[in-house]
Amino acid sequence: MFDLIKKIIDFLNNLDNRNSGNNGNGSNDPITIDANQKAGLKKAAFLFPVILLIFALFSSFYTIDPGEIGVIQRFGKLSSYSDPGLHLKIPIVDKLTVVDVEKVRRIEIGFRSDRSRVSVVQESLMITKDENIVDAQAIIQWKIKDPGNFLFKVFNVNATIKGAAEVSLRSTIGNTMIDDALTTGRDQIQSNTREFLQELLDSYNSGVAITDVKLQIVDPPEEVKDAFNEVVRAKEDKEKLINNAKGYFEDVIPKARGEAEKMIRQAEAYREQRISTAEGDVARFNQIYSEYRKDKGTTKTRIYLEKMQTILQKPKKVIGVDSSSGSLNLLQLGEVFKD
Repeated sequence: MFDLIKKIIDFLNNLDNRNSGNNGNGSNDPITIDANQKAGLKKAAFLFPVILLIFALFSSFYTIDPGEIGVIQRFGKLSSYSDPGLHLKIPIVDKLTVVDVEKVRRIEIGFRSDRSRVSVVQESLMITKDENIVDAQAIIQWKIKDPGNFLFKVFNVNATIKGAAEVSLRSTIGNTMIDDALTTGRDQIQSNTREFLQELLDSYNSGVAITDVKLQIVDPPEEVKDAFNEVVRAKEDKEKLINNAKGYFEDVIPKARGEAEKMIRQAEAYREQRISTAEGDVARFNQIYSEYRKDKGTTKTRIYLEKMQTILQKPKKVIGVDSSSGSLNLLQLGEVFKD
């Protein structure tokens, strides 16, 4: 744009020089000087609107990059927002402020890491619910969610977020026992701090969204740090033993349940077998009894013979009577009828 303006000025200067050359050869005649002044006024009268028009033309267009929001103020009052792309605004009347809404910013609580990490004990020392002192350091990550509120509702956003974050962290630590703060309660502290901080900033209409709260250090003061570390190690051993016991429980109980189920199934199968056998015996007995009622003598004889056949099928000893002497003779037939 400036190159174009410069070219226009050079063109008008050349045009004025040509007009001056036609009036004489460098003469200081008053008439010539008056003519040059008139030509300069004409040039200025022509140049000013041209420059103003070019400036207005170029300042009317603006571009918003992805991840940014354009905030338009018209006569100093918030007018509209502009999404990424090419837009048009009214020159001089409209003021544009571009806000990056995707950038994640951070605030440090309890320490500073500009060049080397330095603790800030005025911020990091906090009192727990059971009235113990801990050294807590955290990083607060945040983004802009409402550019209008971010620009116009809060005077110093960084200081506001920092103060609110320190209040939120102290409040959360103050409702937490020291054992939980040093061991298993870190995730809960981060979650509660984030929720409390977001509610606090929303009440200020700050236009800020807290994306994450990351605890860096939660330690006891240096004077008693070793003793607290011993307590932490003891609690870790306790948790380890509990987890091992739970693992053993989860291993043994399913096996025992499987064995119990197996025994139940075997008992049910044995019951069904005994019932089937008993029902078969009952059916056989009823059949025999029916035949017995028809001819009792024959049935008794048949049953007797069948039983004796079963008994005498493989005898171990045979006792015989000698008719001539009347003595009993024992015949060793065990080898003959050996299984």
